[in-house]
Amino acid sequence: MSTTTKQPQQVTPELRKWIVEQAEAGHSADSVLKAMLASGWSEDVAVEAMESTLRTHLEGKAQMQGLPPAVPVPDPSLEESPLYLDAGDRRVAVLQSMYNPRVVVFGGLLSDEECEQLIALAQPRLARSLTVATKTGGEEVNADRTSYGMFFQRGENELVRRIEQRIARLVNWPEENGEGLQILQYGPGAEYKPHYDYFDPAEPGTPTILRRGGQRVGTIVMYLAEPAKGGGTVFPDVHMEVAPKRGNAVFFSYERAHPSTHTLHGGAPVLAGEKWIATKWLRERRFE
Repeated sequence: MSTTTKQPQQVTPELRKWIVEQAEAGHSADSVLKAMLASGWSEDVAVEAMESTLRTHLEGKAQMQGLPPAVPVPDPSLEESPLYLDAGDRRVAVLQSMYNPRVVVFGGLLSDEECEQLIALAQPRLARSLTVATKTGGEEVNADRTSYGMFFQRGENELVRRIEQRIARLVNWPEENGEGLQILQYGPGAEYKPHYDYFDPAEPGTPTILRRGGQRVGTIVMYLAEPAKGGGTVFPDVHMEVAPKRGNAVFFSYERAHPSTHTLHGGAPVLAGEKWIATKWLRERRFE
């Protein structure tokens, strides 16, 4: 009785060229994958070949167009389209996922009790929200942002540490790369007009800002209290709005500091009631 060993399949330059041609001809990723499987490619090899080839191709085109190079970003483990993710001490639902831009809506990231505790701890420390002054590297009052807020230091108390650990596990990013947790209060009429969270490389203050941990590469907005009307998180480039449901969160990442990431977003005006959110910004490196 003899046995044969199946030889590993090799991804050739010709195959990569064919994948690029199919993508540029407008064929969907699903149809390309099906064609590869029908030709005898194993699914694992086919998927990896498609992802690596298209990633390299798109990055090359982006740099030819003068865009800054892409960098690694936080990314939840959604390869198998899970309904839930293990965040360590809590099971978190995946309610919605978009690839470009990379936007994920999570359900039940925070408990009602955690939402109430964050609000109670933040209230005595609220002040008019500031934005980063990209011309100087400092902070300033901005008419586009009419909320009140405060920052917890990273790991400031047991509650903050628990939430930061949960986020790090959920989006596969080092805990120390996160900025301090910010709590924001939006009353009737308050809003944050559409903006990008990355720091504009063209602004003179950006090099000073980047010394503390590099670029921002991801954002997670957690809803602590629901307004009666309004207050959604909007993504104008892709005509998407996320409702501010208590305990839920919206995550998005941006691999380069450029509008091509389609991560323009804002907080729509609160029309009635009060909205509270917790925001966590994630940096390339350890945030100091």
